[in-house]
Amino acid sequence: MKKVVLLFVAVCVSAMTFAQDAAEKINQANEALKGKDYAKALELYEDAMANLGDVQVPDAINYNIGLAGYNSDNFEKAILYFDKAIAAEANISKAHDYKARSYNKLKDYTNAVASYEAAIASSEGDTKSMVYNAAIAAYRGKMDDKAVELFASSVESGYKGETAQYYKAAVLKRQKKNDEYKAALEQGAELFPGDKKICPALAKIYVTEGNALYKAGAAILSAANEKINAGTLKTVDAAYTAEVDKAKVEFKAAIEVLEKAKKADATNANAQTLIDACTAVL
Repeated sequence: MKKVVLLFVAVCVSAMTFAQDAAEKINQANEALKGKDYAKALELYEDAMANLGDVQVPDAINYNIGLAGYNSDNFEKAILYFDKAIAAEANISKAHDYKARSYNKLKDYTNAVASYEAAIASSEGDTKSMVYNAAIAAYRGKMDDKAVELFASSVESGYKGETAQYYKAAVLKRQKKNDEYKAALEQGAELFPGDKKICPALAKIYVTEGNALYKAGAAILSAANEKINAGTLKTVDAAYTAEVDKAKVEFKAAIEVLEKAKKADATNANAQTLIDACTAVL
């Protein structure tokens, strides 16, 4: 009987020792987290959690462990603990947010977007930055329709509107939705005049359109002049005059578009070169 009692006492003492040790490690981990020694904090937290015994800890501790994991680049572990925090309904929105950031670091953009959306849905505060970050994740993951939707929301909310509008346009270009791409740039130029990305991109579109009109006019003139050289047409003929007039319509239309290019981006040299070429023929 004495041996049994002694064994029982020894087990109790051992359990108490482990519990005290776990509590102390949690305190040390909290201090390490405050001091931004994240790797040490993660190690201490995990050691403590593996030997809790009868020590009671708040559910929010899983959020702290997740932060330690995230900030020490242990993203898989971070996700594991943020999931535990979410399941325990502790810091739900922030846990989803950091879970999304962790997936982002792992380049798992599908889960990143889903986590950002969960963070947004469960938040009671400002979600503008999370919407923008979700849009960037969707862009990187080539979730194009979702990216357009989220970037549009960022523009509407006024959070990094210029960049969001530019990326919205870039996604539409990637989708080969050329008319929508142009419309997005035109909208961006109106909302953010002089933007250093949006306006030059729009000017390039206008120059391309102006160049096409110039070439159309030049082709009409060239065909008419070939007939002159072949002797089948004379410059005094009404048919020749009609062809010249057709060419002029193209050149004038080109100038109109190219002036838009200059307005969007005064540094675009091609716009002025083409305007000069059109003017010389008129």
